[in-house]
Amino acid sequence: MMLWVKLFSSALIIACVTELAKKFPLYGGIIAALPLISLLSIFWLTVQGETVKQIQTFTMGVILGLPATIVLLLVVYMMLKHSFSFILSLFAGIIVWGVILGIQKIIFAQFNIHL
Repeated sequence: MMLWVKLFSSALIIACVTELAKKFPLYGGIIAALPLISLLSIFWLTVQGETVKQIQTFTMGVILGLPATIVLLLVVYMMLKHSFSFILSLFAGIIVWGVILGIQKIIFAQFNIHL
């Protein structure tokens, strides 16, 4: 039952944001940039009884994913701006996202930070 509630609430948020974005693209983007999925995930992890340590680890994962996600969005934006296809822009963004995460991992290893 809980799975269906999570699926429905997530789908409802995505549907509302995309409908708003059709009429007001800038505002839709701003709302999409809100940490709605992260906050929902933290909420559901708490409801499911996960430990504070697990939620802290999840939150750190979100924080560590931000730089790569920002670069992904910049790549997609710039490629679309220069008339590349959506699919190519998305694939390039995902590839760059993976590369940035790999670079982060190497940098962290240099400072003995193991995730």
